[in-house]
Amino acid sequence: MINRRIYSGLLLLICFGCSSKPKFNTLHISLVNNNRSVKFTGLDYAIMSEIKRDSIPGIWQSLIPVYRMPADTELKSYLPVQPGTYQLKDSAIVFTPDTPFFKNKSYFMRCYQFENSGNIWDYMKGKKKLGNIRYVDLNF
Repeated sequence: MINRRIYSGLLLLICFGCSSKPKFNTLHISLVNNNRSVKFTGLDYAIMSEIKRDSIPGIWQSLIPVYRMPADTELKSYLPVQPGTYQLKDSAIVFTPDTPFFKNKSYFMRCYQFENSGNIWDYMKGKKKLGNIRYVDLNF
């Protein structure tokens, strides 16, 4: 009886000890082409290549949109997206705006965290609501 408890406890310890931690990509932002473009690195290349093959126009703008920082930071969610072109170069995405970046002005990129969206049980328990995707604003 005691041996069974020890073995079942050991089996549970091994099962929970072997579970992998979720891997999060680190996104890096840098200015290139004499501060005319923004380079995003750190995204998974396989995912970027698959998205590039997609025929939906403006897909990059909906995934990693760039905004100009407003004077009142509480209005961030109501801003229009900065228009421009996205290009996949090697393992990076380069965004070049239609109008050049202004000196001494701040811009930010909204990075949506789809991997942290949880599972269906979180929605059923009321912990999360549909349409509320977590995001992080990265300033540059």
